[in-house]
Amino acid sequence: MNHAQSIRADAAAELLGIGKSTFWRWHKERPDFPRGRRLSMRCTVFSVQELVAWRDAQAHKEAA
Repeated sequence: MNHAQSIRADAAAELLGIGKSTFWRWHKERPDFPRGRRLSMRCTVFSVQELVAWRDAQAHKEAA
């Protein structure tokens, strides 16, 4: 996967191994969760690189 690309929420949820509703809940409730970029009223995209970095950071927090 190209880490310089942006993906929509359904693909981002799949990347993180969670459901779409969980993805949006984390987006709303977790201040450290990667912010999306709104392209239109109904289209928000997320940086793959930011999502992967966030996911890896969560794994390090749990391991500590």
